[in-house]
Amino acid sequence: MAITMTSINETLFEKSQQLIPGGVNSPVRAFRSVGGTPVFFKKGLGSKLWDVDGKEYIDYINSWGPMIVGHAHPVVIKAVQEVAENSLSFGAPTGLELEMAELINKLVPSMEQVRLVSSGTEATMSAIRVARGFTGRSKLVKFEGCYHGHSDALLVKAGSGLLTFGEPDSAGVPAEVAAHTLTLEYNNTQALKDLFSKMGDEIACVIIEPVVGNMNLVVPHMEFLQTLRELCTKHGAVLIFDEVMTGFRVHLGGAQALYNIKPDMTTLGKVIGGGLPVGAFGGRKDIMSCLAPLGKVYQAGTLSGNPVAVTAGLKTLELIQAPDFHAKLTAQTKKLVDGLIEAAKEAGVIFNAQSVGGMFGLYFCEKCPASFHEVMQSNKEHFNKFFHSMLDSGIYLGPSAFEAGFVSAAHSDADIAFTIAAAKKAFALVATAH
Repeated sequence: MAITMTSINETLFEKSQQLIPGGVNSPVRAFRSVGGTPVFFKKGLGSKLWDVDGKEYIDYINSWGPMIVGHAHPVVIKAVQEVAENSLSFGAPTGLELEMAELINKLVPSMEQVRLVSSGTEATMSAIRVARGFTGRSKLVKFEGCYHGHSDALLVKAGSGLLTFGEPDSAGVPAEVAAHTLTLEYNNTQALKDLFSKMGDEIACVIIEPVVGNMNLVVPHMEFLQTLRELCTKHGAVLIFDEVMTGFRVHLGGAQALYNIKPDMTTLGKVIGGGLPVGAFGGRKDIMSCLAPLGKVYQAGTLSGNPVAVTAGLKTLELIQAPDFHAKLTAQTKKLVDGLIEAAKEAGVIFNAQSVGGMFGLYFCEKCPASFHEVMQSNKEHFNKFFHSMLDSGIYLGPSAFEAGFVSAAHSDADIAFTIAAAKKAFALVATAH
């Protein structure tokens, strides 16, 4: 009788489910969308990861974006080790915080003043509170399929295409909290105009992912972004760009520099921590002056500006300012996308892909989607089959058909070639499922 060996991954997941809800500390990690057992990792270096069973993977999640220079970059690791020797935290000001604020202001000039926090969720939650305090208004506008963290006001059901008044999308969120959140369809310029014509003077702020990464990769239409900027200006609403994911990853100055649209406020995270927990929000000085201790909007954080985390971010931001860094990252990501498109064509599989900077999206549908509704047309079963074949080949993609992927500066031509070769096998399997 054959003996079935239980992997360390499987053992850890079984034990984790006894003590951690779902066995994971963030839902997408549970593999519920794709099926199977989550991968538990123990090491990362450059473009590679190694799991607890010793298997090697080429990593296209990059900790969901932060590892833009690759895992365990020696410059970042050395700096973190040196600053950690002075203490892990002070709960008091350090010069490093000022360095970070100066650098963010230099790279993203719309952020005239900056406050550091410890996560993207904190950054977006705080930015919205400041915008409401500044305008004296309550209504918040977000877009269907965009994710801005798990604060109550943002966990609102997706809209139907035009305007949807908020309904809680999570248990534990009071209906009266969600009621102030309005949801519109992404890239729907007419819906924007209709909403602002009806209630523009009640809107405190609009928060948007200028390039969406949380319903797979969705690229904005320029008319949509330009109209949004114009309407917010006309009606005195604060325009917040959530660049937690896109900041420094699609362009050195973020998506706002790529598309030449200046928001009133910006939220950052991921890359500015270099893999450690850091977030930031900032914007116009008159808006940021509403924050305590200067103004009446309260926000605080014991570990905000943590010296170890800020050091990792500073070194990462230093590295990505190298000449042609983003041009090379963009080209390498496009090389991956083009290769995958060609491999799918050869296999006769309906598939599309696109990239912006170091972000990419994979879709098992006829065209690259422009909205949540179009994203949902993607063939989830085909993605799941593709995902598991790639995982078996040592390619680590996001375990969901609705997540963007990420390339780092450490991904070599050999990594891309290996990935495309693995994809040819995966697409052949998908083709048999027709």
